Order: sequence, then structure tokens, then C-alpha cells
Amino acid sequence: MSILLVFENKDVRPWADILRTKLPDTCIEIYPDVKDKSMVEFAICWKAKKNVLNNFPNIKVIQSVGASIDHITNSQTLNMNQQVTRIVDENLSNDMWEFLLTAVMSQMKNVNQYLKNQESKVWKQLEYSTISNTTIAITGLGSIGGYVAQKFAQLGFKVKGWSYSKKQIANVESFVGKEGLKSCLNQSDFLINLLPFTENTSNLLNKNTLGYLPQHAFLINVGRGESLVESDLIELIDSSNLSGALLDVFRKEPLPEEHPFWNHPKIQITPHVASLTNVGSATNLIIENYRRFQNNEELLHSVSIKKGY
Repeated sequence: MSILLVFENKDVRPWADILRTKLPDTCIEIYPDVKDKSMVEFAICWKAKKNVLNNFPNIKVIQSVGASIDHITNSQTLNMNQQVTRIVDENLSNDMWEFLLTAVMSQMKNVNQYLKNQESKVWKQLEYSTISNTTIAITGLGSIGGYVAQKFAQLGFKVKGWSYSKKQIANVESFVGKEGLKSCLNQSDFLINLLPFTENTSNLLNKNTLGYLPQHAFLINVGRGESLVESDLIELIDSSNLSGALLDVFRKEPLPEEHPFWNHPKIQITPHVASLTNVGSATNLIIENYRRFQNNEELLHSVSIKKGY
């Protein structure tokens, strides 16, 4: 039995080095350098190329190195004998929370506008918002979204959350279903999207749904780029039906140089950095799942291939 690492757009070497140190008696291989494809039963993946895992007939476990698994379910032909698992790490959740708090407070206090004004040597005081009078809507209340919602609520924000099943989170109003989405977005100052990419979330953030937000609202997308209809966002901002957006995820990454987001004055871009996997803590989880796999025990953080999360 061997462990295979299949990475695209991420440096695989730190992962391989740690795994080889902690599992000295295990064969750790990096695609495409594989001695015996039939020996591979445990694959560790990040954005593998289309159906590359089909070349390994005995893979039983496919471990994502991030919190998402859509890069696996949407690129590989999976069978019901395979298990897909993901990283659930408090470090990921807390990093996401810190990023989102920074983004929200910066917008509330006009920091980005003041930086632009500095470039033009414009001295102009602007009205600002306070925590107690700010409402945040969060789409996606999974492990990370629920954590983020709770943290915002603890600071005194009014927090509303939308998901596919009702959630019980202290001081967070939970909504479900199509009508629930409308109620969740109505009268919200910020919309933070943390939904995974599935058939149901594809293009969910469009002209109609984003239209539920008030005109002054600000969108922050740290979920998946495929959830957002990009042209609709630009149209809504240009027609003053949204105040702006901060986008950390995109349909195509890196974002192409010719993309209109780059030069839009009311759209802020970050390069998918809201929450980066910690190699040390993530490899500990992967090793634990590998041990469980060897012992025929239940794996940690398995996901439904059918649901996509």
C-alpha cells in the first residue's frame, strides 16, 4: 500500500516531507512519479487534473488538503467504494474569521476609501458604521460558517445565516429555503458567502438573489467563485444597487489579467488567501485518517459524494 500526493497550483514538497518524516515505513509518492499504480489506495489531492485518479484502480480514500472537496467531486469520476474526506481544522476557521473581521471593519470605517483619498490628497471625513447597528448575513453555516457567525454575534453584530438545514447557533437567526434566503438578505449590510460549490449553489448569487440586499450592502465572497454570476455583480454595482464587493475566490484562478474585476473601482480582490491550510495540523489529521483506514475504522470528516459536502 502507498500514499499518493496529486497537487496542482500548490507546492507539494512540504506535505511530502512531513508525511515521510512521520510515516517513515510508508511509501509516499508524488504524481506522476509512481512505481506501481496498483499499490496506491490512499490519495491526497488538491485540484488534480481531470480524471487523473482513474489511472489508479485501487484507490479507496481521497483526502482533500483543504476544507472544500468540489475540486475532487467535479474533476474526478468517483465510485461508491471510495471515500472522500476533507480538512476540518480550527486554525482554518479562525483564520477565516480574522480575515472576514478585517474586511468588514475596514469597509465599515471607510479605510479603503481613505487610502484612495490619500493618493489624490483629498481630505474628507466620511460617516461610518458601528458594530451595534450593522447586520451581517452569512450564506453557508457549516463548520467554518457556523464558527464565523458565532464570532460575529459575540462581538455584538446582528447576524443572520442561511443554509440547507436549520442551525442552532447562539444569537444567530437561522433561515432555510428560497423564501428564507430572501428574508436572510433583506436589510443586511453585508453578505458573506461561505457556501461550498455544489449543483445547488452554482450561480446562486445572481441578479435576483443579490437584489434582495439593500442598495448600500457589500458582498464578500470567500466561498466559491462558481456561486457568483460575475456579470450580474458588475451590473448591480454599476447601477448603484450594491455598494461594492470583496472577492477572494473566482471561477478561474489565478484571475486572468483581462478580467474586468481587476480595474473595477468598487471591487476589491485578494488571491484566495482568506484561510490557508496549515500544513502541520492538516498532515496530523491526514495521518490519523490513514491510520483509521488501515484499521478499518470510521474516517474523520468524510463527505457525501452525492451532496458534495
